[in-house]
Amino acid sequence: MIQTEQHDTIRVLVIGNPPVNALGAAMRRAIAAEMSAALADDSVSAIVLRGAGTLFSGGADITEFGRPPESPWLPELLDDVEASDKPVIAALHGTAFGGGLELPLACHYRVAAPSARLGLPEVKIGLLPGAGGTQRLPRLVGIADALSMIVSGNPITAARAHEIGLVDRIVDEQRLTEEAVAFARDIAVPQGVRRTSEIAVAPAPGVIEAFVEKQGAKLRGLDAPNACIKAVRDASTLPFREGLASERETFLELAKGRQSQAMRHLFFAERAAARIEGLPKDAPTLPVARVGMVGAGTMGGGIAMNFLSAGIPVTMVEREQAALDRGVATMRKNYERTARSGRLTTAQVETAMGHLTPTLDFQALADCDLVIEAVFENLDVKKAVFRQLDGIVKQGAILASNTSYLDVDAIAAVTSRPEHVLGLHFFSPANVMRLLEVVRGARTSPTVLATAMALARKVGKIAVVSGVCHGFIGNRMLEPRQRQADALALEGVRPQDVDRVLLEFGFPMGPFQMIDLAGLDLGWDEAHSSGSTIREILCENGRRGQKNGRGFYDYDENRNRVPSVEVEGWIRDFAARKGVAPRAVADQEIRERLLYTMVNEAAKILDEGMAQRASDIDTVWINGYGWPAQTGGPLFWADGIGLDTVIAGLEAHADRLGRDAEISPLLRRKAKEGGLTGPA
Repeated sequence: MIQTEQHDTIRVLVIGNPPVNALGAAMRRAIAAEMSAALADDSVSAIVLRGAGTLFSGGADITEFGRPPESPWLPELLDDVEASDKPVIAALHGTAFGGGLELPLACHYRVAAPSARLGLPEVKIGLLPGAGGTQRLPRLVGIADALSMIVSGNPITAARAHEIGLVDRIVDEQRLTEEAVAFARDIAVPQGVRRTSEIAVAPAPGVIEAFVEKQGAKLRGLDAPNACIKAVRDASTLPFREGLASERETFLELAKGRQSQAMRHLFFAERAAARIEGLPKDAPTLPVARVGMVGAGTMGGGIAMNFLSAGIPVTMVEREQAALDRGVATMRKNYERTARSGRLTTAQVETAMGHLTPTLDFQALADCDLVIEAVFENLDVKKAVFRQLDGIVKQGAILASNTSYLDVDAIAAVTSRPEHVLGLHFFSPANVMRLLEVVRGARTSPTVLATAMALARKVGKIAVVSGVCHGFIGNRMLEPRQRQADALALEGVRPQDVDRVLLEFGFPMGPFQMIDLAGLDLGWDEAHSSGSTIREILCENGRRGQKNGRGFYDYDENRNRVPSVEVEGWIRDFAARKGVAPRAVADQEIRERLLYTMVNEAAKILDEGMAQRASDIDTVWINGYGWPAQTGGPLFWADGIGLDTVIAGLEAHADRLGRDAEISPLLRRKAKEGGLTGPA
């Protein structure tokens, strides 16, 4: 696991534990043994630590969290590294994350290749750095930069690390070992050890308070970020050893907490989603050198940007020049907005747009390896497009629909190649949202499915496989929630109060806010509108949502919302015509009717085999719909409160649930067996 190299008096220890050089128990023992050997060897004047392969270390072995530590546990190892009387230099390349950065923090010096990305992402699994990261980092970079890194969990570049004092020198990527050895010989040995724990934290009056004031709303109710802030404060107010002890105690408390358990569940859930039942790991994939895009609207343009950003050329087809020009202009505008934020360079924007070929000629799609349709959500319209594509696009190419609800098998049936057809349901905005539902048709071939999953990874998406059913996984669960929201509004609950209950639960927006954002007229047919629903009434009265400033809410020019007295009147009138008497409804009932019906529908999806596993459903709702991550997703959350509680709530509200009252047999069975989620 450790390869040693001797360069004159410099001992190089190469950490090798594929695929991410994780610092599990066996690796920690190996590092400790080799460190001891080097310290006992009088011919060694300094020690260089580097990672094998393409990175330094991805951090601790997350499977060890929550288990009794095996000696040497990481804090002990790092204390021993820092206590070395011979200089220890970390040579960083690729990623140095979590424990993989805490180890370099305990070293006396750090050099990094330009490729290196350094971060402490523990907060993203509901923890804080537990091996001295919260105490050593502020001593090296100061309170402000330490807060930014630790509380966000986001990595920084080698250049930024050098700028703030985390890294001592940027070295040549191809000569990492040689330059680290030279640094050890010329700088570290003459200067001697430089223990991070002995550096005083630079005074920063008001910095923590300002950070809390700015970030407070985002962090409310989240255990780990607030614990991180306290730990950084401890670094500035407590002696190092006391701060370290407090950090470790807090880490163990968080690890036992439900929020961290939930976020670790999601960590493994995202990885499990990539495993497809019945599909070998080495299933062949098809080459995708060019993608075709049918439709240049909001979805078409956003989908195309994923491939352009990954360096895959896109041919985009529209029926009218004005629509095509508008779509291309929107894509450029989106790229340029990203460039202004500093996340892209102007050159990268031009490179991405240079991969785009906009055209009105459907024949230009003939040589594409994958063609994605993103036209109006109407089955007949989509069938017509696929008939046309089937006669144009080369045999062996994949045809995909971006449908949100429709029958992928019915779409595939109009082609001569149903085995090469599947659904690729991107989420809006498609260039931002990470989720991709990959809809496996009855005749979709394993090779096509494997290709779609591999391509999703290439363009940075979290892909979840769904079977063919109305709404697939995410939107199918959304429907009972919206039905209950609508019913509650008729029963006298104001839309803003329905939304408030979900906002307080942790969602970024409630059901009526979501409708306004998506557009009330999405799927509305003016010619056949009959005022049979509140949504139809609003559309008939010119309310389209945020797009025109009038939906369930009224919006100002900055899209700030206020409740609409007019809409509340229409709802009361509609309820009276339907014979629904207003009543007082407690927040608990609102929450149960909105969320328990979703859990019930998810159990039906699982029972029908439309989702491969419960954790896939959690992955969909966390990454596609804003379900609060600290709860672990709808099914992990349901297991936490108890499926018996969910069933009892559904039964209590059965008279008002309508078609959502039927309880899934799987839900009842799993209540007796211990839960829906489990080992992925």
